[in-house]
Amino acid sequence: MATATVDVEPGTNLKQRVDLVLGEFVETETGHLLAIDEDLRPVADQLRIATAHGKRLRAAFCYWGWRATGQPDSAALVRAAAAMELVHAAAVVHDDLIDNSRLRHGLPTAHLALRDAMAGRPRPDGAARSLAMLTGDLLMSWAGQLFTDSGLPAAYLARARLLWPVLARELVAGECLEILRTGARPDVDASLEVIRYKTAKYTVEHPLHIGGVLGGASAELRECFTAYALPLGEAFQLRDDLLGVFGDPDRTGKANTDDIAAARPTVLVALAWHAATGAERRDLRRLLGSRRAEAEGLERVRTIMRRTGAPARVERMVADRVGTAVDVVRRAPLPGGTAEALVELAHTATVRQS
Repeated sequence: MATATVDVEPGTNLKQRVDLVLGEFVETETGHLLAIDEDLRPVADQLRIATAHGKRLRAAFCYWGWRATGQPDSAALVRAAAAMELVHAAAVVHDDLIDNSRLRHGLPTAHLALRDAMAGRPRPDGAARSLAMLTGDLLMSWAGQLFTDSGLPAAYLARARLLWPVLARELVAGECLEILRTGARPDVDASLEVIRYKTAKYTVEHPLHIGGVLGGASAELRECFTAYALPLGEAFQLRDDLLGVFGDPDRTGKANTDDIAAARPTVLVALAWHAATGAERRDLRRLLGSRRAEAEGLERVRTIMRRTGAPARVERMVADRVGTAVDVVRRAPLPGGTAEALVELAHTATVRQS
């Protein structure tokens, strides 16, 4: 049976429209979950928290992929686009679990918050991590459910059917590559490949393609989407890597030490490593992957990065990629307002402090 949905005035801000769709959907689904047993309330709480935050960029890219085909505004399409945010919520819960991150949006990550529900039980940490894993799994299932119950005609939805397994495969491949390359010798090209599959594609390319295919996008338009999406998606993650080490935790909602403690194979680390002196490399080797890399260790890593010029080089990579993406859509024969929206999204995604 189709999930109940809400129609929102088209003039309402797109983020607000997506927030309203997600809020109603999650309340309905957590209600079904709690009807099974009230003991599931800690999981229901984390499902609400996981879906309550975000810039809704992925939904916006899906929406403008649809509009780029000449399709009009559609409440059903907004609901389908909101499903992209559930994919993101699932990826975040799983990513935090894999990286053992402590904070997200200034709150304890799911696997830490769920420890309270397991207090006094055998192996509470392991049980909480298992609950977090299942929370992420359910969020991914919800994404497919919201998409198929969006209200779009079945013939439209069928156009996008083959894109969903590609999205899932490439997202998981990127996460796996990051795990496999953690602790390996830093390499810029290897790090860029992780970025492309773990973030760039599911953040920008796949939402654009799904929105476009729903609207009947031509092969030429899809090629344009990819030429815009991949450099922009890489720029988005490169900005995230800079904020992960140099950002203000009060704005990012995450700990500055997470990337260092997890020894994530970022481009920022790879650039610093290859330009570092022998003594600096010894310090990086000692600090990367160490949970002891708190304030003093973080400052040492920052010092090495600044001395090698790695942050400035990443900033140039961001600017170059945004420039490429913007040029693509400005040259493309897109319907009125679409190119401007995609240019604005490019800047929103990469000129940010959180």
